[in-house]
Amino acid sequence: MVNPSVQSKPSLARRKAAPKPGRSDGAATRGLILEAARRRLIEQGYANLNVRDIARDAGVNHALIGYHFHGKQQLVLAVLDDANSRLLERQTRMYRNSASAEQKWQQACDFYEEDLRSGFVKLLMELMGASFHDIALRREFMPRLLAWHGLVETAVEEFIRDSGLDLPVSARAISSWIGWFWMGMEASMALGVDEAQGHQREALDAVATLLRHVQSRAATAPRRRRK
Repeated sequence: MVNPSVQSKPSLARRKAAPKPGRSDGAATRGLILEAARRRLIEQGYANLNVRDIARDAGVNHALIGYHFHGKQQLVLAVLDDANSRLLERQTRMYRNSASAEQKWQQACDFYEEDLRSGFVKLLMELMGASFHDIALRREFMPRLLAWHGLVETAVEEFIRDSGLDLPVSARAISSWIGWFWMGMEASMALGVDEAQGHQREALDAVATLLRHVQSRAATAPRRRRK
């Protein structure tokens, strides 16, 4: 009879000598999950989001979603952050360049067209809608949304200062008009309100016309003395 302890030694040696399976690239896996979740959010909405469907689309085990994102809510916020950080940086670069206010507004409108095509606008609307009833999601979502409004307010303040305008209203009020108008416009378009009913494009063009008019007046008017 063979001693079992003798058999176990070569078996253990073989196990030690066996090559270890290659480790998956965590960053690549995370990227696949984010992209699959983004597509599902845009196509099916937050309410219908299922982590197993996302895992299947990404070609990964669904347990990896929990490992990387700790649940559905953190996953959708990561999807938002992935796009939000790039788009906020894009807007910041635009506001810092030397173009006129009218040109920057037109550029912002072009960016909006890009965001419609990419699905980012719909993604934002989905998470906003979900935030009405999900308090924990709302707590995380709102600072990300308000970052856009802060960027607009800074841009308006700089425009008023650089144009030498003496206005009876604050930059804060003007940026609020712009920011919340833009959000309402996005919501109306996401709901399928067309131009004939909503006049969204006409309103955007009208702002460009107003900016051109203001700049023209500011260029010919005497600069007010700064105190």
